[in-house]
Amino acid sequence: MKIEVWSDYACPFCYIGKRRLEEALETFPHKSKVEVVFKSFELDPNSDRNTDRSIHEIIANKYGTSIDQAKKMNENLRKQALSVGLDFKFDSMIPTNTLDAHRLTKFAETKGKVVEITERLLKAYFTDSLHIGDHRTLLHLAEEVGLDRDEVESILKSEDFTKEVRNDESQASQIGVTGVPFFVINQKYSISGAQPKEVFESAILKVWEEENNKPILQSINPDSNEGMICSDDGCEIPTNE
Repeated sequence: MKIEVWSDYACPFCYIGKRRLEEALETFPHKSKVEVVFKSFELDPNSDRNTDRSIHEIIANKYGTSIDQAKKMNENLRKQALSVGLDFKFDSMIPTNTLDAHRLTKFAETKGKVVEITERLLKAYFTDSLHIGDHRTLLHLAEEVGLDRDEVESILKSEDFTKEVRNDESQASQIGVTGVPFFVINQKYSISGAQPKEVFESAILKVWEEENNKPILQSINPDSNEGMICSDDGCEIPTNE
């Protein structure tokens, strides 16, 4: 089973949704046969790498509300995150452009480290209050998960893996993804948003049963030809009556 996950590192629900999916998979008896593939999605491709605005100010501006109201919204998000064991620190969060973080993820994928770097980048942004748009931070995080610093530095200084990020975003557009997180199971079913764990459990089980209980081939023989076969016991020879 293949689960594709479109998400952004600046998306709080993406981290919450990721954790709920992981919780659902933890109790799934065929977990070892499930491949989770992370896809890039930028909520705001035009966002600045460096900004003096706090996340509260950005949210207030985006939704046309007051700073106090934005703080209340973020507090509600913080409580949701706590329910799945995540500690969001909105007061010290550093808003930034996430393109380079996505490019780093694409490189990590080629080295078998995509799971590790995805989790580390999300934690860095939402919990550790690190600047994940800064190349020095990305180099440090890459080293933490076992990636070669020199290779990563060379990639960040270039445009490498930008095409891969854009391909993910183009694919998202083609299948109608307008918000993240967005999950696609076996290119057959989709789940939009950080749904409760039970929703993921039900969907995963449904797809697994459909894919594994169906016959390998569907017969389209007309009933009148059912007997016209040969087996180890001989051939069924039709007789004219």
